[in-house]
Amino acid sequence: MNIPLPALNAIREQEAEMVSIRRQIHSNPELGYEEYATSDLVAERLERWGWEVHRGLGGTGVVGTLNAGTSSRRIGLRADMDALPMAETSGRPWASKVFGKMHACGHDGHTAMLLSAARYLAATKNFDGIVHAVFQPAEEGLAGAKRMLDEGFLDLFPCDAMFGMHNAPGIPEGQFMAMPGYAMASGDLCTIIVRGVGGHGAIPQNTVDPVVAGSAIVLAIQTIVSRNVAPLQAGVVTVGAFLAGDAPNVIPGTAELRLRISAMHPEVRDLLERRIKEIAKAQAETFGATAEVTYVRRYPVLNNSAYHTDFCTQVVRDWLGDAGLAAIPQPVTASEDFAFFLEQVPGCYINIGNGADSEGGCMVHNGNYDFNDRVLSTGATYWVKLVEHWLATAMASVQPKPSKML
Repeated sequence: MNIPLPALNAIREQEAEMVSIRRQIHSNPELGYEEYATSDLVAERLERWGWEVHRGLGGTGVVGTLNAGTSSRRIGLRADMDALPMAETSGRPWASKVFGKMHACGHDGHTAMLLSAARYLAATKNFDGIVHAVFQPAEEGLAGAKRMLDEGFLDLFPCDAMFGMHNAPGIPEGQFMAMPGYAMASGDLCTIIVRGVGGHGAIPQNTVDPVVAGSAIVLAIQTIVSRNVAPLQAGVVTVGAFLAGDAPNVIPGTAELRLRISAMHPEVRDLLERRIKEIAKAQAETFGATAEVTYVRRYPVLNNSAYHTDFCTQVVRDWLGDAGLAAIPQPVTASEDFAFFLEQVPGCYINIGNGADSEGGCMVHNGNYDFNDRVLSTGATYWVKLVEHWLATAMASVQPKPSKML
């Protein structure tokens, strides 16, 4: 094995270039399954640094493979590449050049962190085994992880464990946070079409008003979490859109509700789906209307293996001490399609602090958000240390199943 310089110092020597790459990606955002320029950039850099590159999984996905030593142990590291369909308002010099598209969740930074680690790993090869660097498309609502799996990712690139990382505004920059078990919520969508009988707004007795029936549905489904979900479990049911009519003197024939549903446990996820369907139909019938419910399961609950989470946090503790870990890991009710990988392969999804207050604290999915470049080298160093430790310990050959913690 080569004897590398301390990883963080060596990675920081290339930091200016990696920040430039991050800002280039940020300025030229691409939506899910449209990451053509981003995947070209990723593939070109990996090939330049000596990685074996495979393209095409998930349409625009890129997987780099690097071997060192003689071990057949395999680790997968994943970064997402897609942007969001929203306008940037930051005014920064590297702000989006494409109106209506923006890297508002830090995927540009995730890509740059993994690229930075890939460069260092290729230069040092201070590990014994196989590394798969997975640059995934379409995390934002389009399930790029599932598509890669459906197209044979694990057949082509078997992994004994997989790891992901996301920036976290509100956590001090450079700190890490991971919790075992169910760490991120499922994310589902539901559309309810309420059908009544339209008519003149001044003669309601000759109509079946879907607006009234829909309003009753909105109120009734808010009782699911408070009265059907156990108090120490978590669920969120949000009606994000209520669409009905366009004139004050017309009772429309239909109303449409659009819901977003989250759950921290698979059993709660099942419960929410069942009760939403039951309540929508029953409430509509009370008013003489009908309800058609279309429920779409999107992202499952993200389940971190307890063993792999302990391993990741110990890597941070050995490197940065207890100060490198956020004090109290908290579950997150947002969703993440890395959960699809963790359904197939044990692993851990960890957060890296993007900063607090005005310095990196702007929340994701906000027009003023930006990835904090000061944590780029820290995140890349974490990837390097994780690989070097995982592929240098006998325990890495153990393949525990995902944690079933409730």
